[in-house]
Amino acid sequence: MSHHSEHAAEHTPEAIRHRLSSGVSQDYLKDSVYGAIDGAVTTFAVVSSVAGAGLGSGIVIIMGLANLLADGFSMASGNFLGTRAENQAADKAKREEELEIDLHPEGEREEIRQIFARKGFEGETLDKVVEVITADKARWVKIMLQEEHGIGPDRPRALRAAFATFIAFLVIGAIPLVAYFINLLKPGLIANPFPVACVLTAISFAIIGSLKARVVGQNQIKGILETLSVGALASGLAYGIGFLLRPFAEGL
Repeated sequence: MSHHSEHAAEHTPEAIRHRLSSGVSQDYLKDSVYGAIDGAVTTFAVVSSVAGAGLGSGIVIIMGLANLLADGFSMASGNFLGTRAENQAADKAKREEELEIDLHPEGEREEIRQIFARKGFEGETLDKVVEVITADKARWVKIMLQEEHGIGPDRPRALRAAFATFIAFLVIGAIPLVAYFINLLKPGLIANPFPVACVLTAISFAIIGSLKARVVGQNQIKGILETLSVGALASGLAYGIGFLLRPFAEGL
């Protein structure tokens, strides 16, 4: 099917009716992508700093895993609490609008009138719009939330968003440690795990950049280069700090 045909199929009356009736689903891809970016950057930064300090594979694994679990949980918790707070604020705004409609119906009806007058409605058409909206309290509250507070009817689920972030952080964040785990299980198989970790992490950065570009509608090449640049900068800084602090690690 051609691109034009796909768009035409999406805009048939039946397709539009189904899309609107199903509502807006929470896009957990965004949470996964940003969790993955943070996981890859922070874990490889730990790997780079330890490698720069000249420490062994065991230290890399211990510090990498500790960072992976603690930072991943921290990021997921922050996402959970932030999303939950947004939902609670939306619930509060809904209660306030319901109360305002009960206490000051004429004032709230005038707000609806002015909102739609600013959209270009006037005369009998405007009167009819106001009449239809204010005839149903649930519809009235919904419109007020959207127009006055910018709150849509569909809310993201905080626990699912946090879970998506945490899993992506763990999966992608573990990639820089793979070569070190192999070196630990099969000593000598990989002479120097750090270059291998660099290559694996660069590949994961490229994949994440491509996904991020899709999420935000960015050019694929630009998204990949942007994520690679951020990862390289963070890793370079971490490696440099580890190298500068190397004298302090000589006794380890």
